[in-house]
Amino acid sequence: MRKANVLMDRDFAIGHTDPRLFGAFVEHLGRCVYGGIYEPGHPTADEKGFRKDVLALVKELGPTIIRYPGGNFVSGYNWEDGVGPVEKRPARLDLAWFSTEPNSFGTNEFMDWCKAAAVEPMLAVNLGTRGGDAARNLVEYCNHPGGSAWSDLRRAHGWEQPHGVKFWCLGNEMDGPWQMEYKSADAYGAIAREAAKMMRWIDPTVELAACGSSGRNMPTFGQWEDTVIEHTFDHAEYISLHTYLNNYKQDTPSFLASPDLMDRFIDEVVAIADAVAAKRRSHKRMMLSFDEWNVWYRTRRNRADRVWEGWPVAPSILEEIYTMEDALAFGGACISLLNHADRVRTACLAQLVNAIAPIMTETGGAAWRQTIFFPFAQMSRLGRGKVLRTQVESDTYDSSYYDPRGEQQSMFPIPDVAYLKIAAVAGEAGGLSLFMLNRDLAQEMEVNLEARSFGRLTVGEALELCHDDLKATNTKDAPERVKPAPLQGARVDGGRLRVTLKPASWNVIHLSAG
Repeated sequence: MRKANVLMDRDFAIGHTDPRLFGAFVEHLGRCVYGGIYEPGHPTADEKGFRKDVLALVKELGPTIIRYPGGNFVSGYNWEDGVGPVEKRPARLDLAWFSTEPNSFGTNEFMDWCKAAAVEPMLAVNLGTRGGDAARNLVEYCNHPGGSAWSDLRRAHGWEQPHGVKFWCLGNEMDGPWQMEYKSADAYGAIAREAAKMMRWIDPTVELAACGSSGRNMPTFGQWEDTVIEHTFDHAEYISLHTYLNNYKQDTPSFLASPDLMDRFIDEVVAIADAVAAKRRSHKRMMLSFDEWNVWYRTRRNRADRVWEGWPVAPSILEEIYTMEDALAFGGACISLLNHADRVRTACLAQLVNAIAPIMTETGGAAWRQTIFFPFAQMSRLGRGKVLRTQVESDTYDSSYYDPRGEQQSMFPIPDVAYLKIAAVAGEAGGLSLFMLNRDLAQEMEVNLEARSFGRLTVGEALELCHDDLKATNTKDAPERVKPAPLQGARVDGGRLRVTLKPASWNVIHLSAG
């Protein structure tokens, strides 16, 4: 049995989790919208066509903010196509996913869905085929009370009150050749700056995120951030990051080590942002928006999994079926986000339903939870509060992670990977939530943890997610094959916890105060 020792103190914190850290993403991609969150005629659909079974699962999952409408889709999207009488909206060929977009679900429907789901909306503007003029018009349509052309058009469409959208993304992955009208860092930085300026002139209260690199393995990574932040430093509050973890090499230890590259990615972007601030002698600190992250690889590189011929509406593409193994790597990513709560203020799990998603549906039928559903739901429910610094003594292993990007194939060494990956969050009520990943595939791990300055703690909740078969999945016919179970044997004496974690397991313990 391996052993790990952990020391923390309530007074030594990384930072408080922002409510927006627990976000997700809805794009016009595959069956995420049509047949996912929106399906008129479904047995559970409400009068607006929203699937109530999906809404119930979304509320259980607990996202706090939802990014929309893309993603790659937004770089060719005319937002005007998705407002007004549905019967008059044009169908368009979507070059992002080679499908037909009927536009029967658009901005106003999304706002109504956000209210039904009790989440904050996050809108992305098209800085690919369009620019600052369309962006500022959308802000006027959404946020201006009335008395202007675009705000009065919203009112004429049936939404009298402004939507009041606060968080806006300045385009999507504009460094990527797969993007419609992708740009150099200078060209994107200039258009993002001007769009941001005009958007804020319409509504001074908006918060803006500029596009960072679409992956750490991009050849322009680093230089892109430096240039874009130079352009947008005075106009944007956030720089974005995107990461999808993979197991192309079928190397489980390396796969479970891959969240440590998220840590490195975050630290590097923080360093670049702060270097720009230092050159300006500025006290401002640009925050990070990790607005796309997940496990994704099976349906990523095979064209048949991404594109169906004939321009179909809402094809069943990118429907990644997640395993127990995926849930472990995904849980490690949750821990990485929590442990950077001082600078990662917003994050969006990509996506929400069907397409690389924690929730799966059958069109006209059932909805169920994928394996990755559970770590996110637990992080959102128990991860609110002050993230503590942890001193961890754990055995380690060396790893090498494969992360291709187009024709480029990259191997990233990950040395000294701790078998125990952990995040600790102190709640306002005096309790403590622990998120622990045992990355050892063969051995149990005894964790001895000392939590100082907490007083008396008791075990309020202890859950583990594990399965004898790391390839186990949840399906329509077996929706609960992988699910959390009670974690037995957790003992607390004062501020000291002792618990044994099973091999290859995700574990959550909430300690109550008093």
